[in-house]
Amino acid sequence: TGDRKVVKKKNVMQTLKKLKKQNSEHLNDIFKTITTDNCSEFADLSNLEEASNTLVYYAHPYTSCDKGTVERHNGLIRRFIPKGEAIANYSLQNIIDIETWCNSLPRKILAYHTPDEIFERELDRIYQAA
Repeated sequence: TGDRKVVKKKNVMQTLKKLKKQNSEHLNDIFKTITTDNCSEFADLSNLEEASNTLVYYAHPYTSCDKGTVERHNGLIRRFIPKGEAIANYSLQNIIDIETWCNSLPRKILAYHTPDEIFERELDRIYQAA
């Protein structure tokens, strides 16, 4: 409903503000682009472009190939949380465990490294260059 979409929209922006605060001087290096779908909770992301150098791309409706990596990740999450099931049915620890599993899974596209390994390597590069 409308109230739930407002809450989701606020959550997205609150999370981005928190990330910006944590990584203020390097936000543009860490988040060069964000690709999302056209759901209303992401509508305010366009404001991010005005406040930073992060570019926001909106996928075309019903075109999952615009965000293939996201769709692949969603498929991994669906192993634990079936489509249509409320995420509220899962504890924070369940979500953390799923996130940890997904980010610890080696990927062919990453030369069989894990997303965690690649992200940590990139953070090291960004912070050492500063």
